[in-house]
Amino acid sequence: MKTRTPQPAPARRTRPPVSAARDAQAFVDSHRSESAAELFGITELCKEFGITLRALRFYEDKGLLSPRRLNGARVYTRSDRARLTLILRAKAIGSTLTDIKQYLDLYGNHGEGRIQQLNYVITRTDNAIAELEQRRAQIDATLAELRVINQHCRLQVDSRRRIAKPS
Repeated sequence: MKTRTPQPAPARRTRPPVSAARDAQAFVDSHRSESAAELFGITELCKEFGITLRALRFYEDKGLLSPRRLNGARVYTRSDRARLTLILRAKAIGSTLTDIKQYLDLYGNHGEGRIQQLNYVITRTDNAIAELEQRRAQIDATLAELRVINQHCRLQVDSRRRIAKPS
């Protein structure tokens, strides 16, 4: 019977972060076709959308994005890019991160929740439109009142100037 002598574990080489990032970018570049970009690096997405690395990581921490990892570097798919587009659009119209996450989670793994997503958006936008129309009506009423007050004050000033001016 042969006995095996334990072999020492190979020494792990640690790479500096710059090298890992460079390797990740090389991987992304090697998997990119001319017609459609399938994978994106973190810097590439940040530049494209005009956001900071910190903002992108924040969305990850909140569970809105889940990039792959390659040698410790983040690699984003077209799906992640689409999610980021939706996140930024929703934020621009005043949605909370909780609402955004709920919307994104409705999609499911393969789009099976698309109808629920659309119904969610219809409900949310109907409510937002109604609220904004109500605010606009209040603003219009306030503007009308301010115009009346302004005109009344102008007439008072003109009247007093005529009285104060000797002919």
